[in-house]
Amino acid sequence: MKVSAEILNLIPYKPGKPISETQREYGLKEVVKLASNENALGPSPKAIAAIQQYLAHQHRYPDPAAFHLVQKISEVWNVPATQIGLGNGSNEIIDLLIRIFCEPGDAILTSEAAFVAYAVCAQAARVKVRTAPLRKDLTMDLKAIADHFFHNPNAKIKIIFIPNPNNPTGTVVGGAELDEFLVRLGNRDDVLLVFDEAYTEFVRDPQFKEAAKFYQNYSNVLVLKTFSKVYGLAGFRLGALLAPEYVLEYYNRVRNPFNVNDLAQVAGAAALDDHDYIKASQKIVWKGLDYFYAELKRLGLPFYPSQANFVLFNTKRNVEKVHVNLLQKGIILRPVQNYGFKTLMRMTVGSADENKKAIIAIEKMLSEVEEI
Repeated sequence: MKVSAEILNLIPYKPGKPISETQREYGLKEVVKLASNENALGPSPKAIAAIQQYLAHQHRYPDPAAFHLVQKISEVWNVPATQIGLGNGSNEIIDLLIRIFCEPGDAILTSEAAFVAYAVCAQAARVKVRTAPLRKDLTMDLKAIADHFFHNPNAKIKIIFIPNPNNPTGTVVGGAELDEFLVRLGNRDDVLLVFDEAYTEFVRDPQFKEAAKFYQNYSNVLVLKTFSKVYGLAGFRLGALLAPEYVLEYYNRVRNPFNVNDLAQVAGAAALDDHDYIKASQKIVWKGLDYFYAELKRLGLPFYPSQANFVLFNTKRNVEKVHVNLLQKGIILRPVQNYGFKTLMRMTVGSADENKKAIIAIEKMLSEVEEI
């Protein structure tokens, strides 16, 4: 059976190394994982309580329309229920949007070093991936992205993905630059602008503008949200799409009818109401980032100030050698050489104890791995 060249050449998304695998591979009892941008607090207590109440109902299929969760999102995020779609994580939504609005040979456009899922989903759908360059400070250049769109009218670019904040850089776009981008590309009928807002609850930059607050002003602006980060529900795979009704009409034709399971629906609705937990999630991230900044500065390791729940820093060394060295010490961080960064590593904020252990291991590594 012949397989297309796009599939043969596809490099699949590689998730963070699991704790159990690291323990087996290196014979370790204790492992600290700060590689996958997970919430250090664990799930929302209100979500856990709600899940426990619904465990006895799991012989029934979930509500395919997720009515109660959609109504809760509408209430909390102040979004019309008719403009809310749900996915098995935001990755499923990305995949479906590309399948719905792109044909083989069409293209998506994003920035260099943008979240890798866009490229993986596009290539699997035989859709081309085009990128605009990053600035030296690793911020996305919205003008360059818009220029690329207008300078390549035959590229058949159907979707532009803007991760804001971006993973793995932690940087954001906003202010006048975003306004100009929307003036140039907003309300067009030949391209969708998808703002991926997985980390917005952690943003401290006053110039940041949350697309979830303005998307209704534009007929072609869509917003992706996730319950994996600030709500602590990564294991339930729950994402949300905020979009015009015409997009949701197509989206709901294509998605699987039970793509969001019953417990994820219950957990998501409960987590939205857990305001104390949300504030605690933000507090631990902001405190952890400030700790990392101080320690990385002390160690002489450059870093990029982050608006997410992780920090990208320069090891000044071969990052794969650094990765193995830290694994041997029971510390899992995320090398990002797949984005073209040969010395950079991403470190998620964990608990205060986990953060300290990671810094201790990094400091030891500096004398054990030769600087480039």
